[in-house]
Amino acid sequence: MESFFITDPGIVRDHNEDSVTVTKNLNGEYLLAVADGMGGHRGGEIASTIAITHIEESFKKINKLGNKEQAIEFIKNIVSESNLLIYEYTKIHPESTGMGTTIVLSVVTKEYLLFGNIGDSSGYVFKNKKMHKITTDHTLVNLLVKSGELTPEEAQNHPRKNVLMKALGASETVEMDVFDVETDVEGVFLCSDGLTNMLTEEQIARVLEEKLSIEEKLKKLICKSNNRGGLDNIAIAYLIKDGEKHDS
Repeated sequence: MESFFITDPGIVRDHNEDSVTVTKNLNGEYLLAVADGMGGHRGGEIASTIAITHIEESFKKINKLGNKEQAIEFIKNIVSESNLLIYEYTKIHPESTGMGTTIVLSVVTKEYLLFGNIGDSSGYVFKNKKMHKITTDHTLVNLLVKSGELTPEEAQNHPRKNVLMKALGASETVEMDVFDVETDVEGVFLCSDGLTNMLTEEQIARVLEEKLSIEEKLKKLICKSNNRGGLDNIAIAYLIKDGEKHDS
């Protein structure tokens, strides 16, 4: 397998509140994760770093994930622990009250492929030259679309598009959505909304199809987003299955 991850502040923001990792354990299993932080006094930066650091370190401590049920329990636990770490941090540092982060992650093994998310960072599989979104955004507009009050087209430009209904650190407990996906995919792609607000899924897929190295593909996506305005921080994690090994 071949993997790479990257993050960029964009053009408009003066600091980066996104965090990202791709980690491999001793059993050759992969964990990818992206977090998009929010909150004043650099709170978003702290929140996303806490989440990604805890998730990455927890994964590195285990030799193997076990069966699918054990893996689901593991990712739910490490995300719940991350949530509590952020929540407790805000109690000790009152100036950080209101900080939080999204999380989207995926575990890739020979036997199964899982995704999990809280918030509006996205998880995709890449198959047959197309991006297929796996995760569901926990946003106000997504709720309104589901209830029929908004069309998907109206949601795209809605003034409250970025209002989250769920985030890590917002409350003492939080439940992560988990998705069990067929393993016959070409790639696993995670990103923050800094990318998907600038580029369509079709535009992303076209870059992933180009004859470039995995690093060049992700850097090109960052460049294209920034050329369109770079309004937000961007984080991307990408894993190509059965490719030449290239860990960052």
